[in-house]
Amino acid sequence: MNNELIVKYKIGEDEIKLTPKIVQEYIVGTDAKITMPEFKLFTELCRVRKLNPFLREAYLIKYSEKQPASIVVGKDAIYKRAVLNPNFDGIESGVIVLDSNGDVVERKGAFKLNDDVLVGGWAKVYRKDWEHPVYASVTFDECVQKKSDGTPNSNWTKQPTTMIEKVAKVRALREAFVEDLSGMYEAEEMEEVPTKEPVEMTGKEKAEQVVIDAQVEEQVPQAPETITFDEM
Repeated sequence: MNNELIVKYKIGEDEIKLTPKIVQEYIVGTDAKITMPEFKLFTELCRVRKLNPFLREAYLIKYSEKQPASIVVGKDAIYKRAVLNPNFDGIESGVIVLDSNGDVVERKGAFKLNDDVLVGGWAKVYRKDWEHPVYASVTFDECVQKKSDGTPNSNWTKQPTTMIEKVAKVRALREAFVEDLSGMYEAEEMEEVPTKEPVEMTGKEKAEQVVIDAQVEEQVPQAPETITFDEM
C-alpha cells in the first residue's frame, strides 16, 4: 500500500490527515471493508463541511460488506455550525403528544405526562434575516429506529422523547441553514436500519477514544499520493 491515497485539509490551525487505512481502523473500526468511493465521499464531506472525525464530528459506519456504509454527522457539529452563523437567532423545540383528552398538543422540551401518548417532535429555528421562523415537525412512527426484529433499539426505548426532539431539531436547523448544513445527517435521521443497534457502534466507540499522535503517523505510507486542500 505504498501508494495509499492521503487526503489532507485544514480546520483552523489543525491539519486533518485521512487515509483509507486510518479511516478503516479508527473511524469505521469494524472488519467490514470500506470501498474507495465510500472513502472519497466521507472525506469530501469532512473537507467541505470542515468536520474533524477524530473529534466525533463525523462517522463512517459499516457493519457488513454486503451493505453500503452510512455517513453521519455528530449532533454537536450540526448545532455548532448553526450557532456560529451570524443570522442564527435561537431555537425552540419539543415533543408532540396525544393527551388524555384526545387532543394533539405540542409540549416544550423532552417532556410528557404519564397519560400522554408520544406521537412526534417539533422545532422552530429563528434567523435574524428572515421574517418567519423555520418550523419542522416529525412523526414518531416514521423516525423511530428499529432492530432487525422490528422493536425499537435501546436508545429509542430508553429515551424516546429525547430522540424524537433531537430529530426535529436537526431537520429544522438544516432547513434554516442549508448553506452550512446541506448533506449533514445525524445518526437518528438515518432511514436504513443497521444490523446492530447504534448504541453498539464499534466505530463510534473507537472514534471517541482515538488520540491523534505518533501512532497514527506511523501508519501513513512513506511515498503516498497526496491530495491537499487549502482552507477555504
